[in-house]
Amino acid sequence: MVAQVIDGKAFAAKVRAQVADQVAKLKEENGITPGLAVVLVGEDPASQVYVRSKGKMTVEVGMNSYEHKLDVDTSEEDLLALIDKLNNDPAVHGILVQLPLPKHLNEDLVINSIDPSKDVDGFHISNVGLLGTGQKSMVPCTPLGCLMMLRDHHGSLSGMDAVVIGRSNIVGKPMAQLLLGDSCTVTIAHSRTKDLPDVVRRADIVVAAVGRPEMVPGDWIKEGATVIDVGINRIERDGKNKLVGDVDYASAAERAGAITPVPGGVGPMTIACLLANTLTACCRANSLPEPEGLTA
Repeated sequence: MVAQVIDGKAFAAKVRAQVADQVAKLKEENGITPGLAVVLVGEDPASQVYVRSKGKMTVEVGMNSYEHKLDVDTSEEDLLALIDKLNNDPAVHGILVQLPLPKHLNEDLVINSIDPSKDVDGFHISNVGLLGTGQKSMVPCTPLGCLMMLRDHHGSLSGMDAVVIGRSNIVGKPMAQLLLGDSCTVTIAHSRTKDLPDVVRRADIVVAAVGRPEMVPGDWIKEGATVIDVGINRIERDGKNKLVGDVDYASAAERAGAITPVPGGVGPMTIACLLANTLTACCRANSLPEPEGLTA
């Protein structure tokens, strides 16, 4: 068996096109333009690249982009004051504070100061609770992207056996909640899981999100299973830097029915879903119907 490659880059382009179409419709019919505010504290190079990319794509889909770049030594008081201002700005529908923050800032305090309805990262404790209890919430972007790709590939996920490897608050836990919401039977596995290979071999769906290069070999994968590889790890091989996932792609692709590559799989979906979340937040703020196909 040769696995079907789930092209996240192409799928993300399709999602962005859907967002752009619905933003244009919002402008034409309601005179409303969704706005996304991104706050960057400090000069972390990776964060700067990511923020630039977010801003560019926000404008490309017709939304307003508001970037706030603060000095690395910005006080917690000043950062919270900016967030409060954005919370009360009706032109801003989504707020994202780029992580990681400098060490002198309390990330939990900062994230939980964002208006939950504008928390397009889905990290606010209220959104975590709403998702966990099956209520309407803002959903973290990476798990939402994974869910979209799984739904697109399978249609219904009802009754499928899913294993999520990794228990982070950003991916593992919300991914499990989303799969439960789609009526999967879900196991969250992690470094302390006994007989991890056997647990993974039962799964119709494997979502790997542990941050360990090529931790999951092909012989852990059930024949025909769908593999979603969230990991992005930089390693050195043959004297060259290379990006690899948490799954050994070559061996897994021989057994899986479908698999996401790294790079070009889950990664591109994260910003696409950030834009989708901003559109959703805008629609909810204005008591308009939510965008079809772009929510959990």
